[in-house]
Order: sequence, then C-alpha cells, then structure tokens
Amino acid sequence: MSRTIGIMSMSLDGFVADVDGGVAEVFDWYAAGDVEVQAGGADAMAFRMSAASAEHFRDLTAGLGAVITGRRTFDAADGWGGRHAWGPAFVLSHTVPDGWPRPGSSVHFVHDGIEAAVGRALEAAGGGSVALHGADTIRQCLRAGLLDELALDVAAVLLGSGVPMFDHVVEAPAVLGDPEVVQGVGVTHLRYAVRR
Repeated sequence: MSRTIGIMSMSLDGFVADVDGGVAEVFDWYAAGDVEVQAGGADAMAFRMSAASAEHFRDLTAGLGAVITGRRTFDAADGWGGRHAWGPAFVLSHTVPDGWPRPGSSVHFVHDGIEAAVGRALEAAGGGSVALHGADTIRQCLRAGLLDELALDVAAVLLGSGVPMFDHVVEAPAVLGDPEVVQGVGVTHLRYAVRR
C-alpha cells in the first residue's frame, strides 16, 4: 500500500540546517561507518554508514517510488542531475528554474500545492510509497492531513539555531504513534505513524 513518508535528518534540538543553510552536522551519520550503501540516482552516490543505519536506510528507501521536495532542496542538490534516487521527483515551486525541464529528466515542477503534488507522486510511484523531503514540504503535508509516517534521523548534535523542523506545524497537538527506534553511530533513527 502506498504511503507518504516524511524523511528528514535533524539536530537533537530540532534544526534541519544551521543559520547559513549548512547541513553537514545533521548528515554526518551518512559517513559514520564502514557499510557501503548505494543511494542510486543520476549521481550514483554511495555512503558509508554504521551497520544499523545502513539496515534502517535500506529498509526505509526500498519501497519508495517517488519523492516530493521543495525548491530549496532541489537547488541545493542541483536537481540531482535530473534523476532522484527515490524515483520521479515532484518539486514544489512557484517558477520553473532556467534550463528545466530537461530531456530525459524525471524531475517535475508542481505549482498548485501539496495536495496536487501528493496526487501526482502517488500515481507516479506505481504502488510504492512517496518520500517527502524538506522541513517545509513535510509540514505542509502534515497540515493537509496527507502524511502517513515521519522518519526522523536525529543527529547527535545541538545546532542552537537555524532552520527548524517543526515550526508552525499544525494545530497542536499532533499525535503520533509509538516510535520504532534504531540506534546508529552519531544518530538515532525514529519512525512514527501519524495518527489522523
């Protein structure tokens, strides 16, 4: 069954990036081990994670068929070379950047909101799940009642300030199910069902 899963790394104090937009500290766990994990995509990226993190990452991403993200993530990743590792990418954006769309690319731009993006991504996922990436994208989906699960990688770092994960989320409280917890090296992986 297709699900929408918010996937995000963040600091223990709830920031996904520092004040300058840097994400190195919250993603250090991607290089904290000796198990190679191929991420796929146009860049064919590989990570070296701890065994526990590698198993968690593979389990989480194995069933993905599409991804929804925001423009800031798209720009920071340079459009993933036109192909995201998790399948067709749907980018929430008011405008299409210069040079896009590109021939052979599986990146699509959505201008009519999170509901339209979720509908298009679920269709494109072909029965697979849809990953949501980027704090604002996940918050929009949560506010719209379209998020099924949160998968948070809580890095062992306190940033003190920066881009918050859960800023202006929903009418509080947002109730989550019991967590699945995996201890990695420099990170704790948490997965929560979102109760509707």
